[in-house]
Amino acid sequence: MTTLAPTTPAPAQATRGTRAWRTLRTSRTALVGLAIVAVHVLIALLAPLLTSYDPIANDAGHALLGSSRNHWAGTDQYGRDVLARVLYGGRYALGVSVAATLLTVALGTVIGCAAALRGGWFDDVLGRVLDAVLAVPSILALLVVVTALGTGPAVIVLAVAIVYVPQVVRVVRGAALAVVPADYVTAARARGESTWSILRREILPNITDVVCVEFAMRASWVVLLISSLSFLGFGADPPTPDWGLMVAENRTAITVVPMASLAPIVALATLVVGLNLAADGLSKAWGVDRIGEGS
Repeated sequence: MTTLAPTTPAPAQATRGTRAWRTLRTSRTALVGLAIVAVHVLIALLAPLLTSYDPIANDAGHALLGSSRNHWAGTDQYGRDVLARVLYGGRYALGVSVAATLLTVALGTVIGCAAALRGGWFDDVLGRVLDAVLAVPSILALLVVVTALGTGPAVIVLAVAIVYVPQVVRVVRGAALAVVPADYVTAARARGESTWSILRREILPNITDVVCVEFAMRASWVVLLISSLSFLGFGADPPTPDWGLMVAENRTAITVVPMASLAPIVALATLVVGLNLAADGLSKAWGVDRIGEGS
């Protein structure tokens, strides 16, 4: 009697992460955006090795110098090397922005998932509170918080979170509402699992794509908001090397040393463009509609 050889089981379906990575590798937009962001991170980390100048040391004898072999981007009104301040400025921009974005997205994700899961009066009250907060322009709300609490990186991170958490809550809540009616969430409720357990094990893993896209997109807005705050004089304190502060300090001398203002503008613009390209690439990789999600 002829025996049949056992059939080889079909390969397991690729996970969402594997599919997203494959899609991401074929997206030129995403790769370019991630490369730009990676370059900014690398430059910020290697800033002490890329320049020998102290970004905060004044040198009145070399103030307002144009581009030269010793100072590639010239010097500002205090004689500080512009290139050194731009390189070190990336540290402040990335450090504060990443911290603020992490806190914002983490709080918004937890609150948004809880609102979708609990529903009822909690969701209604939260919705009214979010509407009230969102009615205030972002920059105005940020200025109010900073004026009340003072300046400093910790205050800026907290202020950005207060301003942007409501927007993240709305996006995440919309994504979570599509998951809450699923059978596995109903089963978890029937088993008597806690709200936190359901959020962590059932809902959050199924909206990770939305959260990742929201983080990348929100980061670009946070970078701009923090730089705008520094430009207005409510962000980084002098002589901190910060791109927004550099533009504010050197705008009156732009006809004398244009690079003192243009260099930080270019650095800020390329970082924001990179973050936006990365967000677009991630949204395509996971099939997330950024407009449809209310972002």
